[in-house]
Amino acid sequence: MVLIRHFEEKAGEMYTKARIGGYCHLNLGEEATVAGFCAGLESTDYVYTNYREHGYAICRGISPNAVMAELFGKETGCSHGRGGSMHLFDLARRFMGGYAIVGGELPLATGAAFAVAYRGSHEVVACQMGDGTTNTGAFHESLNLARIYSLPIIYFIVNNLYGMGLRVEQGSAVSELYRKACAYDMHSERVDGNDVLAVRNAMRNAAKIAREQHEPSLIEAISYRFRGHSVVDPDRYRDQEEVRKGREQDPITAFASRLMAAGLLDEQEAHEIDERVQQEVDAAVKFADESPNPSVEEFMHGLQEYVYAPDDASMPAPTHANHLASDAGSSTAAQPGSV
Repeated sequence: MVLIRHFEEKAGEMYTKARIGGYCHLNLGEEATVAGFCAGLESTDYVYTNYREHGYAICRGISPNAVMAELFGKETGCSHGRGGSMHLFDLARRFMGGYAIVGGELPLATGAAFAVAYRGSHEVVACQMGDGTTNTGAFHESLNLARIYSLPIIYFIVNNLYGMGLRVEQGSAVSELYRKACAYDMHSERVDGNDVLAVRNAMRNAAKIAREQHEPSLIEAISYRFRGHSVVDPDRYRDQEEVRKGREQDPITAFASRLMAAGLLDEQEAHEIDERVQQEVDAAVKFADESPNPSVEEFMHGLQEYVYAPDDASMPAPTHANHLASDAGSSTAAQPGSV
């Protein structure tokens, strides 16, 4: 969680210095939901997220170097500079991407769960989304199909109380979002998104349901983002007293206090963790800054195979299998580890 906090703070800083282009959405304040979500899964499970996904990518084992380089649009990034902040991707870690379209990940994740069920294997698909996504047609269609076909998928809602600048109760007829799963006779629960262990335990339970009972489930994690919707959002729609109270529920501070009370952490160790993580993030910025830009010659790599057929018959398109093997083999990211 400390790594996510420092990484996102640095990403926001780099964005304001024009080192990162496009849009940039941060996990600041939501670190417990991110870490707990990933800790409840196996490395063989599949993860789909929305555009607020930097922390999820890191927790899935993609190195901070590779994520920061991707934000910088560099060739050494986990998506070779093609994805940027909102479209991180690493097939080797089964991190199937962030998606900029609200709800765009749901049909894909549901389809992946259908493939797992069709193969008869035991992986789980975990699909993260924001609270506003529950008002889209894709959300309801996906839950309906998942329940009909008994798909091994977890729908994970990060309810940070705002869909961009709109409060949940203003945009949804049902503000207790986990109750929406009742329409599909699906297991659902609400957890404290600031409690990393509560989120982890809920994810483990949902993963067990998916793996052993071959049934979908839904989790709503209540959280609070510390900044506006994106880095460029001035956040004028939230009362500053509300923001202050939200920051008082800091999930990192709460977990550190819990560890100290149990005798598992002291102030010196906490300080050392903070310093070590800051050095790691600074090194990631240096790595990204010094990495090469994607070459013009390789700019269309991947597009031709999946979208365009070559006009010149003498120029064969690469095979699907070879492309995936090439991408997996050239990844700069670390192997997934425990969270």
